Amino acid sequence: MNVFAAIGRVFLAFLGETGRLCIFMADAVSAVLRPPIYWSLIFKQMMRIGYFSLPVVGLTAFFTGGVLALQIAIGTDRYNAGAYVPQIVAIGITRELGPVIAGLMVAGRVAAAIAAEIGTMRVTEQIDALTTLATNPIKYLVVPRLIAAVISMPILVAIADSIGVFGGFAVATQKLDFTGAIYLKNTIDFITHQDVSSGLIKAAVFGFIIALMGCYNGFHSRGGAQGVGAATTDAVVSASILILAANYVLTSVLFSK
Repeated sequence: MNVFAAIGRVFLAFLGETGRLCIFMADAVSAVLRPPIYWSLIFKQMMRIGYFSLPVVGLTAFFTGGVLALQIAIGTDRYNAGAYVPQIVAIGITRELGPVIAGLMVAGRVAAAIAAEIGTMRVTEQIDALTTLATNPIKYLVVPRLIAAVISMPILVAIADSIGVFGGFAVATQKLDFTGAIYLKNTIDFITHQDVSSGLIKAAVFGFIIALMGCYNGFHSRGGAQGVGAATTDAVVSASILILAANYVLTSVLFSK
């Protein structure tokens, strides 16, 4: 019976944590719809989430596009279908790899930073001080990060898509003997509006998840420096898992027959 009791405790703890997350998310979303809106904080967070994440996302997208072109060329050569490399690289980057890779990289960089920042404010009682000064901490700390992440991620993913396709183009023209003009024409002719828009929709959802998990884990951190470290780790892990799960759900919805 001790085994079943342990399983029950884990399940109840999971339900309790899920309930707290849902309540926190509802409070954050409702705060977005109510004034005031701290535009200066939103712009500052957009720079931190989007602009400063561009180098690592751009490099990752470039090499991902290049590796994708190499692997597809190796696979399609078995069936004499090497001409389809541009089309597969474009659809793979815009639909899946661009949003997911960018989301995971930003989750590792931004979710950890948000959780550490807000967690430090929690353990040093700065959040309690905001409440004492009649400032809603959700409104002041969470809402600007949520809005900034939802706005910044689609822009970041659009740039990452372009860099990823260029990475495939560079490898295909330099190593796979593709003609540059033909490669670009095949890419432009094949890719559709839905391919690009689906990736941008995913990016907005991923941005919301990243900011939400960073803020939630930071808000509920306890126990000094060790608690802040645990909150940072939990933020990255939970955001990464939810991004992969949300990617499957969104793909099923956006490309359902």
